[in-house]
Amino acid sequence: MACQPVKQEQPAQQKFISGYNEPVKGVWLTNVASDALYSKEKIQKAVEKCHDLGLNTIFVVTWNKANTMYRSQIMKDFTGFELDPVLDPEQTGRDPLQEVIDEAGKYGIKVIAWFEFGFSSSYQENGGILLEKKPHWASLDVDGNLTTKNGFEWMNALDQEVQDFMISLVLEVVKNYDVDGIQGDDRLPAMPSEGGYNPKVIEAYKRDNFGAAPPANHKDYNWIQWRSEILTQFMKRLYEEVKAVKPECIVSMSPSIFPWSKEEYLQDWPTWVNFGYVDMVVPQVYRKDSAFYTRTLEATFNYILPEKRHLFYPGVLIRVGDEQPSEAYFKYMIEENRRMGLHGEVYFFYEGLDKYSEIIKDTYK
Repeated sequence: MACQPVKQEQPAQQKFISGYNEPVKGVWLTNVASDALYSKEKIQKAVEKCHDLGLNTIFVVTWNKANTMYRSQIMKDFTGFELDPVLDPEQTGRDPLQEVIDEAGKYGIKVIAWFEFGFSSSYQENGGILLEKKPHWASLDVDGNLTTKNGFEWMNALDQEVQDFMISLVLEVVKNYDVDGIQGDDRLPAMPSEGGYNPKVIEAYKRDNFGAAPPANHKDYNWIQWRSEILTQFMKRLYEEVKAVKPECIVSMSPSIFPWSKEEYLQDWPTWVNFGYVDMVVPQVYRKDSAFYTRTLEATFNYILPEKRHLFYPGVLIRVGDEQPSEAYFKYMIEENRRMGLHGEVYFFYEGLDKYSEIIKDTYK
């Protein structure tokens, strides 16, 4: 009989994220594959459901496909669209983000503005309106073409102007809305490691590397490290600028799994957490079988310094397309989180909740 690996056991969480007196029990509310944000009534229903299930945090999309889910003067000036037009076709003046905040406030549910699209410019649109307006913002690959990965086209996340733009959007929300926090994800701060072969970036790299140009191999260790450090500095700046405006605003990140996140998207997120640039980290522990989930959860936990582990809550995948985990596997993931001393998680995404409603209610009693 083969020996089974000994699973780690962790003590139950005693310390909570600043602003919380209990674990984070959250869900992502999207504008894709969901109509929850399409009317005030649907938002009321969605928030009520979250409350009934015992959830205490809603991560609501605020930036997707070059549009905002809130009234943005920045985007109105930039593209002519103050709000994603799909969310207010009759031009009533509604503001989905404000509606979520108002409804969540009735139940004491925290609202975190999720900047889902990050430094991506478009999906299968050759850069879309952002790069049409600002072609010099495009990230270039080694052949000088627009950086494209899995259908997403990308801005140059290493560029100061692009970084300033993204921070301006985040600060617009922090200043104008009573959100409890903001969140980036696997696209903020991020850029495919295939990108960054822009003239200004190449010159900067040469200055730091005795005149040597970036290697053609985008996975070269030093080239990955150099670009990742620029995004880490962006993370530091974002954190400091948010705190300067609203010290109590939670800065959350939901990156891909490390080290894949760094090798593929320049996200060295354990450094962000361990250096104090993040108040809450929700890595996307999206795995389709139990052994893989356990291995990934344990490895992710161990990348974080012991004194920072109370900031960690796993992202749990409960729906992609029409696929959903079995109830047995869903229970397994929650049980594994508890075994690791983690008494909360964040579900991706809202439309997957119904299948597991009784299990979720029981786990948060």
